Amino acid sequence: MKFVIHEHFASRHHYDLRLEMEGVAKSWAVPKGMPLKKGEKRLAIQVEDHSLDYMVFEGEIPEGYYGAGRVLIWDKGEYELLKFTDKEIKVKLMGKKLNSVYVLLKFPKAGENAWLVILTGL
Repeated sequence: MKFVIHEHFASRHHYDLRLEMEGVAKSWAVPKGMPLKKGEKRLAIQVEDHSLDYMVFEGEIPEGYYGAGRVLIWDKGEYELLKFTDKEIKVKLMGKKLNSVYVLLKFPKAGENAWLVILTGL
């Protein structure tokens, strides 16, 4: 299965993690980018699913449209799904920049769609 991480220069600069899953791109906005050190945690807000076509999108979303701004592919590749529940998703990303195991944990204290993304292993 494929993954992509977009760098998104919208009204607020952030990154978007997208995992190909169940025929869509499951998506999380990661305001401070993906963790790069083992044990590091970052907030990830789950957003609406995107079409798989969006996994290869790079370009400009025009003003007046949701997410207006420049979108760049920061990393992409394949991933292995190691665990999937409604509260935890564990994946091994095999990209050009990231080759690590990440876990997404539901984080209800921060909101209904809040998750933590944690780098657990290299």
